[in-house]
Amino acid sequence: MKKYIYIMIIILLVLTGCTIGGSFYMLNFSLTPNAKILSKNADSYPFMYKNYPFLRSWVDSLRQVDALRDTFIINPEGRQLHAFYVAAPQPTNKTAVIVHGYTDNAIRMFMIGYLYNRDLAYNILLPELQHQGDSEGPAIQMGWKDRLDVLQWMNIANHIFGDSTQMVIHGISMGAATTMMVSGEKQQPFVKCFIEDCGYTSVWDEFAHELKSTFHLPPFPLLYTTSWLCEKKYGWNFKEASSLKQVAKCDLPMFFIHGDKDTYVPTWMVYPLYEAKPEPKFLWIVPGATHAVSYKENKKEYTEKVREFVGQYIH
Repeated sequence: MKKYIYIMIIILLVLTGCTIGGSFYMLNFSLTPNAKILSKNADSYPFMYKNYPFLRSWVDSLRQVDALRDTFIINPEGRQLHAFYVAAPQPTNKTAVIVHGYTDNAIRMFMIGYLYNRDLAYNILLPELQHQGDSEGPAIQMGWKDRLDVLQWMNIANHIFGDSTQMVIHGISMGAATTMMVSGEKQQPFVKCFIEDCGYTSVWDEFAHELKSTFHLPPFPLLYTTSWLCEKKYGWNFKEASSLKQVAKCDLPMFFIHGDKDTYVPTWMVYPLYEAKPEPKFLWIVPGATHAVSYKENKKEYTEKVREFVGQYIH
């Protein structure tokens, strides 16, 4: 009998050790994936010029007149955060704050910057979220803590471009989740609408999806213990980081965009988000689009749909 008890104790200790070790691995893999982070920006310009050739002449023209500028803030946690900003070709009260995705940086959102600045004649500000680009931070925050930083950036954009500005917030992928998380907070009068492109319902749902698709593992126990570890280390957990709960509190207009072939942030996620959001709201399911390529593969239609949406609320 004692032999079986010892064996059970050893098995439990091994399983506990594996779970603890796995939790640390998953947290580091997800939130500090330094090998995957495509920043300090060196390789981003060639990548963007290859994928969006029209950006080269636009960026060159901005640099010729010193229009592409950097700015930094210190957030309440003492992190130094970076953003690019560009004034509109002609003075205007229209401004877009544009939020990048997971392991990306602001340069990799220049195509959306082009849409607003070049095509729609908006002022633009592109923040870099914590632990990405030239922004400090101990780890990627998956949009949750970033929502507070983006709110701060929105006030900075209002200060840079004038107190009469009218503002849209537009994010892709993790930036879309960040945008939705921002939308559930109290808004300043200058904020008029939001656009989210392929954002997830919650960090819990997205990590559960990745755990299953990449590692073929169920949520229990690893996701639970990793979420607990995240709360102890970074001050938030995967379930509270919910775009779904935040959009339910948002009364401002929101445009939802999602590719119908997205498997990274699976397409099904957009439907509960759309249902949870009070009116006014609009939905575009992009035929044939995988993750975060709706603009790239449908540039003209994407631009016109954004123009039509923001034109209803920003004048």
